[in-house]
Amino acid sequence: MVMWQLMLIIGFAFLILEMFTPVMFFLNFAVAAFITSLISIFIIDINTLMTVFIAISLLLLFFVRPLFIKKRTKEQTTGMDNKYIGKTAKVIETITSTSGAISIYDERWEARCEDGKEIPVGESVKIIKYDSLIMSVKEED
Repeated sequence: MVMWQLMLIIGFAFLILEMFTPVMFFLNFAVAAFITSLISIFIIDINTLMTVFIAISLLLLFFVRPLFIKKRTKEQTTGMDNKYIGKTAKVIETITSTSGAISIYDERWEARCEDGKEIPVGESVKIIKYDSLIMSVKEED
């Protein structure tokens, strides 16, 4: 079997592994194998090709993988940041560090005050973060 064909097979094997374990790890090796298969058309020495494969794999792992992961995590945001964080809500149940509720956009949300203060019903609060289905709020300035 010719070396470029072997590297193509290895590249496709890494692509299949990436499909079953989507961690953006094996994709780097697949790309490195495809590039090495192109280089193997011109270079026959297996030691040189393996060195090229390892070098390209390491470069992709350290420089390209973080970009893939960063882009992937951006796409998985829920939109909560834009819709609720920084917005003003009305307190509908007294808020403490362990209980309470707010109303925003005609929706009821559980809320907690992180600084330990008690915020009475009817006050306006600012949403500072969310954790699952619980909003963290602070008194509006």
